[in-house]
Amino acid sequence: MTAPHSRIVALAAAALITTTAAAEPSLVILVRHADKAAEPAGDVALSPAGEQRAALLAKALESAGVSAIITTHYRRTQQTARPLARLLGIEPQVIAVRRGEGAAHVVEVVQAVRAKGGTVLVVGHGDTVPAIIAALGGPALPSLCETSYGHAFVLTLAAARSPLVRFRYGEADPPAADGCL
Repeated sequence: MTAPHSRIVALAAAALITTTAAAEPSLVILVRHADKAAEPAGDVALSPAGEQRAALLAKALESAGVSAIITTHYRRTQQTARPLARLLGIEPQVIAVRRGEGAAHVVEVVQAVRAKGGTVLVVGHGDTVPAIIAALGGPALPSLCETSYGHAFVLTLAAARSPLVRFRYGEADPPAADGCL
């Protein structure tokens, strides 16, 4: 785990110690946004492969009992969640990522997750998904590789230790580089 990633997890965990929630979800499903387009830089949309992966995610999760969806303000996370949100009639909650405030974003997402009931889908980014998993009580994971879009993580919060299940969906990603998933 990188030093900035470790700091994000530590700050998020410290902030969560004082957080209480009335209705905590039993399952949290976390994915990185689907394949993004190469151009233009900045708030890029999904590529055609990403749109197909987002549709496959919706198909994979249509019977999973998802009752809430959380995304960032970036188009690629919202477009990844859109097929499932439309299918289930859910309006995703958008939590903005502010540059340089990764720990605050993780805390805000975790607080939003813990305020939900049922099963929650979180669509994040390659560096935030592992940090959110750890802040929710799951294991520490490396960041996701820049070309890794097919990982999905299912975290069970009701258990004494939050077990994590990892699966892949959509087309296979290129082999992972050293130090990332």
